[in-house]
Amino acid sequence: MPKPAFARTRNGLTQLIPPTPLSRRLSLQSLLFATGEGTFLTGSAVFFTQVVGLSAAQVGLGLTIAGVVSFLVAYPAGRVVDVLGPKRMWSAGALLAALMFGLWPFMTGFSAYLLMVILFEIIENAAGAGRNAYILDVMPEQERVRTQAYMYSALNVGFTLGAIIGGVALAFDNLTVLRWMPLLTLVIGLINAFWIARLPRASHDERAAKRDRKIKAEPIPGKGPLHNFGWMGVSFFSGTMWTNQVLLNVVIPLWLVEATDSPHWLLAWLFGTNTVMCIFLPAYTTRGIHTLADALKAVRISGAFFVLSCLITMGTHSTSGLLTVTLVWLGHVTVTGAELAISASSWAFQAELMDPRRRGEYGGVQEVFATLGGRWAPAAYTFLALSWHGPGWLAIAAIVVFATAGMHPAVRAAEAFLAREVPADVLARDRPAPEEAAATVA
Repeated sequence: MPKPAFARTRNGLTQLIPPTPLSRRLSLQSLLFATGEGTFLTGSAVFFTQVVGLSAAQVGLGLTIAGVVSFLVAYPAGRVVDVLGPKRMWSAGALLAALMFGLWPFMTGFSAYLLMVILFEIIENAAGAGRNAYILDVMPEQERVRTQAYMYSALNVGFTLGAIIGGVALAFDNLTVLRWMPLLTLVIGLINAFWIARLPRASHDERAAKRDRKIKAEPIPGKGPLHNFGWMGVSFFSGTMWTNQVLLNVVIPLWLVEATDSPHWLLAWLFGTNTVMCIFLPAYTTRGIHTLADALKAVRISGAFFVLSCLITMGTHSTSGLLTVTLVWLGHVTVTGAELAISASSWAFQAELMDPRRRGEYGGVQEVFATLGGRWAPAAYTFLALSWHGPGWLAIAAIVVFATAGMHPAVRAAEAFLAREVPADVLARDRPAPEEAAATVA
């Protein structure tokens, strides 16, 4: 992966601004999406329990069933992306998801909730599959990782704005306000869908347009991702590495409340620190990711931060006072470091290890195996940490060390598969020569 020109010339605070017009448009889209979703998610627990009248158990059951259905349709959705084109899939999914928010205020009972949440999960995941394929398709190879870093920062800004808006709505303590709050998300979602529709076509969209015009599109020769055991392994181990989110959002907060003497207000500082770091640091943490070797180094860094977080947090069971507060906060900071490092490497793996002709299909397989690699973690990590204490934290650390080690042969196997199954000219078109890359961003 050649080093882009803008990475050599931009520094300081200018690194926080997306460097190209298209990356700025994509970052603004991320901001719109996250603001709308964040607005609803902030008050969703109150909305479902007090407006719709569901119990907490019903809400959790519905989300679990929707997650299972979404898992089952992930691979077919990826195949559809390659047929319809990523931008069309993304735009249509964003529009349908936005329109569904217009139905939330009229929802009554568990059956309606279950139907809605399943449909919404399927639509959003299909849109996400289109989005991921589109970014890899439309961006020059040397800009893909950095662009996704800027979009990640914009998502965190958007969710923060959404949380503020949702918090204002909750402050009214009025069920009528909460009932109609999804309509604000509907409006923002429609603007987001319009913005996506205005983005330029990607190469897979041109292929889909040929089908629409009855122009014969050549079938893709060779083997797909279900034959690529290396890619399945990369996806599985990535799912395990991404269980840093379980530590971040579930285990450490529960540990703080049940196993330490830390004040509960510390939770706000923990999540605030994570948000600030994820807004300002991704543009910097991706600067050194130019090759698969760089990405694997980031995996090792992520694993080291993860293990360090386990060790630091484990020690807080026997400390007290200000020392406990400091160590819990450091545990949260280090697990955020794990998040930032695995983010950068994951984007590089997507850019370098997918067959450029089958990105939707590869994305579907990635979703399936990443789910297998990490969906079990909330129950397992909570049990290990809160029931076994010290040995439990060491077991969590050992799981992450295993995933870090396993990522290396998986990446090499996926790289070998591409070299064997994808024609060199296809890879060359997707990865321009260094002089062409420099001209693209000059």
